Amino acid sequence: MERPSETKLRRAAVLHHTNRGSRSMSRIKSNLPNVLGASRVLGTVAAVTLSALVAGHANAQTREINLGAIVPSSGPFAEWGRSNTVTLKMLEKQTNDAGGINGAKLKITILDDAAKPAQSATSMRKLASDEKVLAVAGPLTSSAAEVTFPVANELKLVSTSQASSKPGTAKQNRPWAFRNTIDESVLAKTAVPYFKKSFNIKTVAVIFDAKDATAATVGKVIMPSVLKANEIAVANENDLLSFNTGDLDVSAQVTKLKSLNPDGIVISADYSQAITVLREMKRQGLIKPVVGASQLISSAILKAAPEIPVIAPATFYSTMKGEAPEKFTAALTPLLRKESGLPKDIEPNMFDANIYEIVSMYIDAIKTAGVTGKPEDLEADRTKIRDYMAKLEGFKGLGGPIGFNDDGDAIKAFYVLQGQGGNWDTKVKGCSSAPNHPAC
Repeated sequence: MERPSETKLRRAAVLHHTNRGSRSMSRIKSNLPNVLGASRVLGTVAAVTLSALVAGHANAQTREINLGAIVPSSGPFAEWGRSNTVTLKMLEKQTNDAGGINGAKLKITILDDAAKPAQSATSMRKLASDEKVLAVAGPLTSSAAEVTFPVANELKLVSTSQASSKPGTAKQNRPWAFRNTIDESVLAKTAVPYFKKSFNIKTVAVIFDAKDATAATVGKVIMPSVLKANEIAVANENDLLSFNTGDLDVSAQVTKLKSLNPDGIVISADYSQAITVLREMKRQGLIKPVVGASQLISSAILKAAPEIPVIAPATFYSTMKGEAPEKFTAALTPLLRKESGLPKDIEPNMFDANIYEIVSMYIDAIKTAGVTGKPEDLEADRTKIRDYMAKLEGFKGLGGPIGFNDDGDAIKAFYVLQGQGGNWDTKVKGCSSAPNHPAC
């Protein structure tokens, strides 16, 4: 049993410890907001830092270089437009699989103009303003280019056609308009002499598509002039025959051609329309050699009437020899044949090659001309691409080096081909510039 004094001492000690513990707890409680605040600050800093790192990584992965294309995926030239689309998607994937452009992802926005000039011009404005593209591949037809190129100049945006070849179309719309094609008047001056010599041509009859700008110009102006220069008479010089894009019946025109009994026939039309004429020629027994513009180049046209020789110029064809064209054809052919809406036996055409080269030029310009792809540099970047195109020489195209002349047309090699029995064969090599030019 404790004495009272001992009990008092024990109670005092317990009270002392209790009070000291309470004071310590109070201090801890009073400092708790500061401790928790510091923890929150540290946590926030860590979160922000992590977020920034993740965002930076994501931004590096998602930063895009935007290019545009205008192709006729519907309408009378739908096959060309659809094959162009497959070609562009292949190039986009090839580029991104190889690491993109200066670390950025390539995005190609493709719009369908249905080969309608007004729709093509609207597509150009949309690509420039809404998509903020750095440059545009297309439009395809000369009719569309004649309306769209002035818009490109107004917007200060490079536009390069993959198929337009009507004389002067780019020249009239400098400095933003280009064409990765050769003026048909240049091509005809090599194709017609070969045609004359090979088939002993003294007279021809002419039929053309009046609705297509290039076809009409070639049929009414270019071919008559070149034929005359080569002393070939045009049997229907004062009554040139025509039809309109989409016509399915040309029997009356072919009957008239047959009555003229010429040595050869000039068909000025794109291949899909020329096929209608060739089939009717075969049906009526008008088996005469044919000459035309680059629009005739297609594997499909050779199947329409295999017994009729077809002479036409091209800068590319699917059986072209060489590492670059063979690699391109091998990669693209299976993709084209898997695409719905295209023939199962389709092959890459000249305009697929041209649009592939156009976008490849843009990519090279972005890599080498200091193009940033940043929104604030859009106007300056577009100008850098234009300057690159204007000064271009010796770009490695599928058929050889490429440059541009002062008119905005391509300086490149071309070939006069003879199609017969299902194959195109090279007969003459030419060049759109002087033979000593780097592109030739």
